[in-house]
Amino acid sequence: MNAPRVLILGASGRLGGMLRRHWIEAHAHPVWQFRSPPSRTVSRGSVHVCDPLVNLPDCGPVDAVVSLAGIVPGKTASLSLNTELGLAAIDCAGMLGARHVFLSSSAAVYGAAASPLHEDGTADPVSAYGQAKLAMEEAARLRAARYGIAVTALRIGNVAGADALLGQNRNRYRLDQLVDGRGPVRSYIGPREFARLLQALSCLACRGATLPTRLNLALPGCVAMADLCRAAATPFDWHPAPAHALQSVVLDVARLAALVPLPWADPAEIVADWLADRRLA
Repeated sequence: MNAPRVLILGASGRLGGMLRRHWIEAHAHPVWQFRSPPSRTVSRGSVHVCDPLVNLPDCGPVDAVVSLAGIVPGKTASLSLNTELGLAAIDCAGMLGARHVFLSSSAAVYGAAASPLHEDGTADPVSAYGQAKLAMEEAARLRAARYGIAVTALRIGNVAGADALLGQNRNRYRLDQLVDGRGPVRSYIGPREFARLLQALSCLACRGATLPTRLNLALPGCVAMADLCRAAATPFDWHPAPAHALQSVVLDVARLAALVPLPWADPAEIVADWLADRRLA
């Protein structure tokens, strides 16, 4: 029996790179979408070069689509392109016969709601990025219904190495200090664990499993960002948090844990995961 095929859109981004470095091809054959030919040889799976906003990939049938393509704050492109990229992922699935699409969303869709944040709770984003991701989720869900395709919006927590802390490659960091003297607490996951979970979910979809339409993706527990800096032996300075700063953004991952085994979030393990991935990058 042939291994299922999974199309990954956005293979050149940070999350796409993590997935490429840690994919186990025996479980499923990955088809990596790049907008231009990759500068390095891709050792796992096959490569397809196209811009999904211009022309959909003609890579043969696939069983699932994982869209990691997205616009993040600080880029020159409009955040509204997140919706266009989400819709393109659905169209790819419809054209290529995929039964399931995973969309990379964000914990930012929850806004200032109290932690722990559950998928069925209020989504009231306060940032433009969170608003763009929620708009993408809703538009893609409607488009998927036309095709009869299942879709899962992955509300991803902080991924070490693709986050605003460890992903900045600084020698010293600045951390918000809230009025109680403590710093931010977040849901986290390391690169290898991120890749493991995403591949496990993809394989479940390829086998026809029924998956949630919204799914938080992070390790259980919460991580103080100061503890992450200490685990990485990276100096940091406190500075007064702005009025809008959120102290706690912690995802409820019970729904994920019912699908895939999860280790507890530990700052030292997350940093070790990040460093191992960085050596491969």
